[in-house]
Amino acid sequence: MRQAQREREFTDFYAGCAAALRRTAYVVVRDWGLAEDLVQQAATKLYVAWPRVRPETRMAYARRTVVNECLTHLRRHRPETPTDVLPDRAVEPVDTTPDLAVVLRRLPPRQRAIVALRFLDDLSVAEVAAALDIAEGTVKSQTSRALETLRRHLPDLVLSSTQEDR
Repeated sequence: MRQAQREREFTDFYAGCAAALRRTAYVVVRDWGLAEDLVQQAATKLYVAWPRVRPETRMAYARRTVVNECLTHLRRHRPETPTDVLPDRAVEPVDTTPDLAVVLRRLPPRQRAIVALRFLDDLSVAEVAAALDIAEGTVKSQTSRALETLRRHLPDLVLSSTQEDR
């Protein structure tokens, strides 16, 4: 009976939060298929830890596990483009219109994770710091740097100052 209850609780929890976790993972890794895979890996780890995770901290634990899976994947699989011949000069992109997805790719993975947690998941500085196991000051400085980069490349981007300071 206990095992069936555990599985039902986990299934209900995962069904309710899987879409949000996939969105967060997508912002960090920029690939829907990979985001789905990483959320599944995180879900496996969450299932194993399920009896030890307090009900009130399950979502925070799940977010942290997903973000850690994403950052680990990006660290281990740096994007490389092998080529036989190096170009004489840099190739200019055809479309120079800034796109949020393109600009987000310019952010380092941890800054993307912080932006995802702060503005997509609407977490406070303290919640993001706890989720990523970093200092609140680091969250603030990395958020500031990420927003500076986003604003530089997307001048029309508007974020409320109250959301930044929260």
